[in-house]
Amino acid sequence: MQINKNNRIFVAGHKGMVGAAVVKYLKKKNYKNIITEDKKKLNLLDQNKTEKYLKKTKPDCVIIAAARVGGIVANNKYKANFIYENIMIQTNLIHSSYLAGVKNLIFLGSSCIYPKFSKQPINEDQLLAGKLEETNDAYAIAKIAGIKMCEAYNKQYRLNYLCLMPTNLYGPNDNYDLVTSHFYPALIKKIYDAKINNKKYLSIWGNGKSKRELMYVDDLADACEFFLRKKTKHTLINIGSGIEKTVEGYAKFLMKKFQIKLKIKKDLSKPNGTPRKILNSKLALNYGWKSKVDLNAGFNLTYKDFLKKNRI
Repeated sequence: MQINKNNRIFVAGHKGMVGAAVVKYLKKKNYKNIITEDKKKLNLLDQNKTEKYLKKTKPDCVIIAAARVGGIVANNKYKANFIYENIMIQTNLIHSSYLAGVKNLIFLGSSCIYPKFSKQPINEDQLLAGKLEETNDAYAIAKIAGIKMCEAYNKQYRLNYLCLMPTNLYGPNDNYDLVTSHFYPALIKKIYDAKINNKKYLSIWGNGKSKRELMYVDDLADACEFFLRKKTKHTLINIGSGIEKTVEGYAKFLMKKFQIKLKIKKDLSKPNGTPRKILNSKLALNYGWKSKVDLNAGFNLTYKDFLKKNRI
């Protein structure tokens, strides 16, 4: 994939956390022809409308950041929505891109595609090597289907459809709803609420021992821009930071940042999720890309955005 700054790039899902970061980053890097469309005008669940739109706009590259996303509760409660909407959105975009003559595409997935008990750190070749985490298997299966679709289209039609699999992301425009959010923004919201309401306790799900890798969303945007310019031999590439703590460890980190001490209560009625999940990003490193934003810097940038949306 060798896209230049004058090529037309369609970013699907530009108002979400990832899509917004990608658009902002590409503009910062002086890409001149970025295409976006409001979902009220373009329903990506509609194959006919998606195909017509791409044939009309004729992008040189499509970046798929559009997806139905959420934390453990949302994934487990709305499995039908997650598998249907994600399969439809990515299928429509991938197939319509092919029909519209788009030879370059980046499909953004998730580290949940890998088996629950993957060997750590997780290599790309562990895809489909074991049983998935039950709470988000519908979402994972949808994303796996997207990867396999890109592989098939590359092989049959000689296209450059690349799948980047990021680790757990956080940053501006994140979802802080305690029911539907991922664990890290949920922790930020809980600790912030505890501080302003003078609470003494922090409730976390499960035993707090599950290990997670976190990456600031701008690092993924940077990876997208990097691989737009890089010719690759691989369809699937992990994008991780190497930053890893337990859920309880992240809670303690955030309490320190908020300058508050709370007693941690572990809600053992809630699931722990995958015991450990850290990506092996050596393949990306071999191509020349690596994460840049550390946890402190990422939190400071995220907190500014959080306050804009949550200040009382």
